[in-house]
Amino acid sequence: MITYTSRNEVPEGEKWRLEDIYHSLEAWEADVDTIGQMTDRLKTYDGKIHDGASLHTYLSEGEQVSYLFNKVYAYAMLQVDIDTRDTSAQSLQDRAKQLGVKLNAATSFFMPFLLSLDEVTLKKYIEEEQGLKYFEKNLFEIYRYKEHVLSKEKEEVLSQLGEALSAPSHTYGMMNNADIKFGDVTNDDGEKVELTRGMYSTLIEHEDRSKREEAYKAYYKPYVQLKNSIASTLAASIKNNVTVARLRKYPSALEKSLFSDFVPKEVYENLIATTKENIAPLHRFSEIRKERLGLEELHQYDLSVPLVQGVKQEICFEEAYATMLKALSPLGEEYTKILESFKDARYIDVRETPGKRSGAYNLGVYGVHPFVLLNHRDDISSLFTLAHEMGHAMHSHFSHKTQPQITAKYSIFVAEVASTVNEVLLIHYLLNQENDTKTRQYLLNHFIDKFKGTLFTQVMFAEFEMKTHEKAEKGEPLNEKVFSEIYEGLFREYNGDIVVFDDEVKYGWSRIPHFYRPFYVYKYATGFASAIHLADRILKGDKETIASYLEFLKSGSSDYPLELLKKTGVDLTTPEPIQNALKQFGELVEEFSRM
Repeated sequence: MITYTSRNEVPEGEKWRLEDIYHSLEAWEADVDTIGQMTDRLKTYDGKIHDGASLHTYLSEGEQVSYLFNKVYAYAMLQVDIDTRDTSAQSLQDRAKQLGVKLNAATSFFMPFLLSLDEVTLKKYIEEEQGLKYFEKNLFEIYRYKEHVLSKEKEEVLSQLGEALSAPSHTYGMMNNADIKFGDVTNDDGEKVELTRGMYSTLIEHEDRSKREEAYKAYYKPYVQLKNSIASTLAASIKNNVTVARLRKYPSALEKSLFSDFVPKEVYENLIATTKENIAPLHRFSEIRKERLGLEELHQYDLSVPLVQGVKQEICFEEAYATMLKALSPLGEEYTKILESFKDARYIDVRETPGKRSGAYNLGVYGVHPFVLLNHRDDISSLFTLAHEMGHAMHSHFSHKTQPQITAKYSIFVAEVASTVNEVLLIHYLLNQENDTKTRQYLLNHFIDKFKGTLFTQVMFAEFEMKTHEKAEKGEPLNEKVFSEIYEGLFREYNGDIVVFDDEVKYGWSRIPHFYRPFYVYKYATGFASAIHLADRILKGDKETIASYLEFLKSGSSDYPLELLKKTGVDLTTPEPIQNALKQFGELVEEFSRM
C-alpha cells in the first residue's frame, strides 16, 4: 500500500489537470469579473421583460452566466479539496460562494415574475420568439412551484441569506475535513501514530481484533469530544431545512426535498417499511459473522472485518483500472473505450495526501469533463470505489455530450443507479473469474457487506433524517442527547440484539456529512435496488436493456427521474424493486452460510 506524506510525491499522472478548467488564476479572475458584470446586467431585467424577445435575451444571458459560474465554482472547490488546509484555496471558494449569493439575489425576481404571467401570455411570448422553444419545457416546469414561490422582495431576502443558511454545513465540513485529529494507533513497528481516515478503513478490517478496537476508539474519539458542537451544527442545519420548507408552504421538509424530482413521499416511506419488513437476513448474517469469527460478543468494530482471511487484497491502481474495464465489458465497446481514456487524460485525483478531502466523488463540469476524487488505498474496497465513481463520471460524460446545457445535469435521484450498476457488474465478474473457493467466499462476503452498507445502512440513515426533521417540525428540541437517543434506537432495531452496543455507537450521527444534504441518502438505497434489477438483465445479455440503459445515461434531466427509470424497466413507485433486492440479499446470505 502506497502512502504519501505530501502531494508533491504523487506522480503527475495520478493528479487532476485543473488547467483543463482554467489555464491560470488570471483566467479564473477574468471570468469572475465577467460574471460580476453579467450579474449586474441580469438585475436590470427586473420589471423590463414585456415580450418574447426580452424574455429570450434574459434566459440566454442567464444560461451563459450559469455556465461560467459553474466553472468558477468548480475550480475553487477542487482546489480546496486537494488540501482543505490551504487558505488561498479557501479564499477562492469563499469568493465563488459570495458570487453565487450575488447571482441568486440578482435573479431572484424572475420566478415570481414568471409565475405572475398567465399561461396564455407565456405561450404568446414563445410564439413570438422562436428561440424560446429551447426554454419552453423548463419554463412550464416552473409553474409546478407556483404555490411555493414567495414575493419578489422575500425571494431576494432569502437568496441573500443563502450563505448564512449553508453555514452549518460549511462549519461541519471544516471541522470534519480540516480540524479533526484522530487518536493514536499502534503501527506494525509498535510505534504510536496518528490515525488517518485511510488508515481507519484498512484497520477496521484487520484480522487482529485488538487493532480493530484500537482504531475504532481512536476514530470516534474526536467525534465524542466534539459531540455538542457537532450537534449544534446539525440541529441548525435541520432547523434551516424546516424553516425554508415552511416559508415556501411545503407540507414538510421531506416533501420539499422530494418535490423537484416529482417523487411522492410514499416512495421514501415504503423504502423504510419494506426494508424493515425484510430485516431478518441482516440479523442472520450477524449471527454467521459472530460464529465465523469465534466471538463471545459481536461489537460494531467486528462488523467490517472480512470473514475469510488470507486472501490477497492488494490491487495497485493500474490493475484496478484494467480489472474494472474488463468487468464493464457487458456495457459495450463504446462505454469501455471512453472510460479507458479517462485515466491518461488525468480526470482522476487518485491518492490520499495530508489535508485532502476524505471519501470519493465525481464532479461533472459542463463544457469541460468529469473530475473524480479518490483516496485510493490499493485494496478491493478501493477497486469498488473506483468502479462506483467512474459510473458517475460516465453518466456525466454521456449526459453532457448528448444533452444541451439546460437538461445536461442529471438528478441525484438517478445518480446512484449508474455507479451501482458498475459495482454489481464488477462483483459478478470477479466471482466468475475466480475458481478458488476461499477467494470466492471472500468476494461473496465483500458483496454482502457492500449490500448492507449501501442499502440497509442508508435506509437507517434515511429514517434518522425523517425522525429528526419531524421533531424539528413539532418544535421539539434537537441536541446531542436527542440525536444520540434516536440513533441508538435505530442502530439496535436495524442490527438486532446480536450486536453488543458500545457507547461510541450512539454518536454515529456525528460523523455523517450527508446529513447536511437533507434527504439525500435514501437515493443510495433506491439506486442500489434499481441497479440490481438492471445489472441482472445486462449480464444476461438483454440487448434491449443494455440499449435502454445507455440511453438512460445519455438522458440527463430530460424527464423526471422515476420516468427515466421506468424506460429501463424499473418502477420504484411499486415495492417490487426493493423487495427483489432484499430477496437477493437473503439468497446471498444463505449461499454464504453453506460455504
